[in-house]
This record gives sequence, C-alpha cells and structure tokens, in this order.
Amino acid sequence: MSFKKLIEPLNDALKKHGFETPLPYQKKILSKIKSGANVFGIAPEGSGKTTSLVLGVVQKLQGKAFEDAPRAIVFVKDKEAVLELYREFRKFTSKTDLRVYCVYEEHNIDAQRDDIYDGVDILITTPKRFNKLFFMNNVNVRKLQMFIVDDAEFLFRGSHLSDVSRLPESLERCQYLVFSTKYDERFDRWQEKFMFNSQIVVG
Repeated sequence: MSFKKLIEPLNDALKKHGFETPLPYQKKILSKIKSGANVFGIAPEGSGKTTSLVLGVVQKLQGKAFEDAPRAIVFVKDKEAVLELYREFRKFTSKTDLRVYCVYEEHNIDAQRDDIYDGVDILITTPKRFNKLFFMNNVNVRKLQMFIVDDAEFLFRGSHLSDVSRLPESLERCQYLVFSTKYDERFDRWQEKFMFNSQIVVG
C-alpha cells in the first residue's frame, strides 16, 4: 500500500517529516490494517511498526473526532512508552481534530477520569491504570473499534497479559493489532478467544 492512498492530513504530515515512500514492511502491513483484519505485526526494530500503527489508526478514524467515547486504545508497557507514542501520534494528527490522550500511573486518576469523560478518540495507556479506570466504570468502551498492543513483549512480565486480556471480554466487534519483534506461542490463546482469523505479517 502506498502513502498516496492515505487521507490528506496524513500525506501532508508524512511529507513534512520526510517520509516519501513506505518501508517494505509498511507496504505489507498497512493494507492489512486498512482492510480491518486482525493482525500480529512481527518485525525487528527499525522496520516501521510503530509508524504503521499510528498511520493505521488515524486512517481508520479518518482523522475526525466523533462523539466522546474512545474508538482506539493502545496498550504500552510504561509511562515513558505512553509519552513516546503520544509524541508519534501528534506528528500525524496535528492537522486533524482527533483527540489523543495518555493514561499512566503517575498522573492523578480523578483528572484522567474527567478528561476521558470530556471526550477522547485515541487512548494510549498502561494496562494497570486502564484496568483501574475501567473497573471503576470510568471508560466507555462501547464505541471501541481498535484494540492495539505496541512492543508486546512486555505482556509476559508480571500481570500485564491478564490485565490486557480482560478488556476483549467486554467488546463485541473490534479490530485487534499486536506489534512485536517475535511471535510468542502464548498468543495462540488470543487467536482462539478473540483474534479470530488473524494474520501474522512478518518482516
């Protein structure tokens, strides 16, 4: 898939940041994301996975805010990863009206609850803080279209895997994207439980 098939604000942002053509892996995976498939994106560092994630989400949401409930959620390992991914999203959403919001442990939970209530399109979060908000009924997931995990290796440390696995139990129809440097056999259970007909895109 070429960048030309993306919405205009994305094309403008890509040109601004010096992206002229997709990397080989981005060509393979962007078309899969756009099609709505459940995808395991498996490729080494530097292959363009994170940029593909951002482009895929902004494209799917058409660069437009909609109502108040989040339509995409991205799980990452910690506060630093949340803020790093937020900066990446801001590169490509500055010419859109999409609302990107960060959730992590070190920030006041009441302030986070209020901000989410005011309206969010893309939520970037750590599993632990999201679960606390979710089980206090502070996040409406009824409009969720995309469930994403970036750098998914972190899931296999501590309770992260079980924390992240709880949300799909509350979802009806959603696209699942998991990005990692390697496929772990523990993801087989996700394929059986909610990532039906998923495709593994290897770079």
